[in-house]
Amino acid sequence: MSLVELIGQADERGLAASGLACLDRCVPLLGGDDEILRPLWAGLADDAAAEEWGERLEQVRGKLGGDGEFGAADGEPGQGSDSGSGSGSGEDEAVLLARRMLAAAPAERSAAGVRAWADACSVAALQIHRLLDPLRDAGDSVDARREGRTEGMSPLVAAELRRQITVLELLAGHGPAGLRPALEVSTEGRRVLRAVVSRRSRRRG
Repeated sequence: MSLVELIGQADERGLAASGLACLDRCVPLLGGDDEILRPLWAGLADDAAAEEWGERLEQVRGKLGGDGEFGAADGEPGQGSDSGSGSGSGEDEAVLLARRMLAAAPAERSAAGVRAWADACSVAALQIHRLLDPLRDAGDSVDARREGRTEGMSPLVAAELRRQITVLELLAGHGPAGLRPALEVSTEGRRVLRAVVSRRSRRRG
């Protein structure tokens, strides 16, 4: 199935994990450490902790400086230009997209709320990787990639698409038991993006 189809069929836990994994991989753009989202991941494993999602989310926002300054007025998380120029402005846009992902996370972990967020985070994360990829992605848009049209994908975008699909498949196939391997997939992606950001910073220096 395409990524769009997987998101359409995912349950509440799978959707929350999908959105959270996208945000987790982009934490290097927000200046967060590798453990910053662990309380939210832990809450997904326990149905009783669903009501604590909002409180844990606010704690994360406080640590990352995500106080809602990038809200609805600035557009949804996945909005932005669809070109990966590799310039400094591209990295600025990537940071903005990551902040919007955090700001748009729903305070209540309901199926309807996390579905919209997971879908927007999927677009935003792919766009971030497209902006930061030193090689140009040949597709017209990330929407085409999400729908299964993968010809000419740049390596960073291809890897992010694969990770998004893998996370959803793990949760669909294993339920709560899929959270740990999903976190491992996200951790790998975060390391890759952190290395990309570091290389870009060294080149500018």
